[in-house]
Amino acid sequence: MTKTMSIRMDKDNFDFVNKLSKAEKGDVSKTVRDLVYKGRVMLAIDKYKKGQVSLGKAAELAGLSVGDMMTTLEEYGVKSNLEVEDYLEGLDNLRKVW
Repeated sequence: MTKTMSIRMDKDNFDFVNKLSKAEKGDVSKTVRDLVYKGRVMLAIDKYKKGQVSLGKAAELAGLSVGDMMTTLEEYGVKSNLEVEDYLEGLDNLRKVW
């Protein structure tokens, strides 16, 4: 289900979003959605790199599966800080699925 949101932003960001949407031949709403998605991914990467969240929590923040989050971290050159708890959590989740 989609929701509608009204936001305020300064002129510089407003102009940036408009220029970006024109350059990508899309509409402003799609551009904002893409930026929010990319922001979620970058937030998750940053928190993971700093050790503030586990791999599973980073994936949840980014809106990705754990496997996709691992691939994304690799693409950004982030080394794994996978700990035993993460591994065990993954096994537990796998048991629930099977």
